[in-house]
Amino acid sequence: MEILVWGFAILLVLTGLAGSVIPLLPGTTLILLGALFQKWLLPDTLTWLAVGWMAGFWGLSVVSDIGCTLLGTRWSGGGKWGMAGAAGGAMAGMFFSMPALVLGSMFGAIAAEKWLGKRTTDESLRAGAGAAVGFLLSTIGKLGCALVMVVLYAVSAWNMVRMSAGL
Repeated sequence: MEILVWGFAILLVLTGLAGSVIPLLPGTTLILLGALFQKWLLPDTLTWLAVGWMAGFWGLSVVSDIGCTLLGTRWSGGGKWGMAGAAGGAMAGMFFSMPALVLGSMFGAIAAEKWLGKRTTDESLRAGAGAAVGFLLSTIGKLGCALVMVVLYAVSAWNMVRMSAGL
C-alpha cells in the first residue's frame, strides 16, 4: 500500500511539473495535490511546514498566472478591453498548444482593443504584444514556483524517510 501511495504522489508531482508549461494540465495544483495526498495517507513522510510552503508557492503561481498577462497588457497601453480579450484569447488557445495559447492571448487583446476599445491599430498591436510577453512571463513564473514546490517535496520526503530510518 505504501509503495502505491508513494508512486501515485510522485506521479502527481511529476505530472504537475510538466503541467506548469503544458496547456490544460493544472501544474502547480497537481503538485500540491500530490503532496496533500501523501500527507493524508502517509502522514509521517512529509512535514506540514513543507506542505504549507508548497501551498504558498501554489498561491503565488496562481497570482503569477493571472496577473502577468493582465499586467503585460496594461503596461503596454492596453485597457480593460485588451485585458479581457487577452484572457478570452488565452482560454480559447489553451485547448490547442502553447503557441496557440500565446497567440490567442495576443490576438484576443488586439481584437478587443481594436473593435471594442476603439483604439488605433498601433495601440492595439502594443496591447497584444504586451499580452504575449506577459503570458510568457507568467509561464516562467509558474515553472519557477513548480520547481520550488518539487524541491520542497523532495527535500521534505527525503529528510522524513531518513529520520524514520534512523540515519
